[in-house]
Amino acid sequence: MGEKEKRNKNKKQKHQHPNDQSTKQNSDFSFKPSSEVKGIKFGGQFIVKSFTIRRARPLELLKVLSFPPTNNTNKPKDKLPFPSTTAFLPTNFTILAHHAWHTLTLGLGTKKSKVLLFVFETEAMKASVDRIWPPEIALGDVNKRLIRGLNGCEMARFKFRKGCITFYVYAVRQVGSFGFSCAEDLRTILQSVVELKDFLDHTVMLSMPNQRSISYSQSQSQPQVAMAH
Repeated sequence: MGEKEKRNKNKKQKHQHPNDQSTKQNSDFSFKPSSEVKGIKFGGQFIVKSFTIRRARPLELLKVLSFPPTNNTNKPKDKLPFPSTTAFLPTNFTILAHHAWHTLTLGLGTKKSKVLLFVFETEAMKASVDRIWPPEIALGDVNKRLIRGLNGCEMARFKFRKGCITFYVYAVRQVGSFGFSCAEDLRTILQSVVELKDFLDHTVMLSMPNQRSISYSQSQSQPQVAMAH
């Protein structure tokens, strides 16, 4: 009996990191070095790698999230929400190419587009990264240039499927940082994405930034799908 208790004790200890503290923030558990964090996935749709995404303007980000600019009264009126966030949206070419590819393959080609959001721990970090990131990039280069290319950084990755659009949200901080200083912005963004209705037709994004809403109703029986890695 004593031998069994000893084995169980050793087994529990293997699952406990020596630096784990009861006060440790939950956000620390999901951060990984940029070289190890999961990138965007393509499955068998290799043609999609040549499709492009572009950096979104601040107001476009709010449109995508269906987030009203005046929602946060704690910030100055001349300052938009999420100043430490950089977003990339499908270009017009990508949106049209998805439809063309779907037609040419007689419905076998994917209709899913990808939207990327990078929430940095500080505005200064975002500004520094924005200077080296291209305004437009092929999806096939995202993992190598945007994610793996951020040396000295670690990320937490969240993935949401919303109909024909898949959202990838990355929280980015310097290696060795504790917690996440823009945790409130990250929480609000994740909550906004979760609450979005499924996108039934992403061609509506072509009308940005003038469309009123890109949220569409979905069956109440359909569950919201979100995954964190």
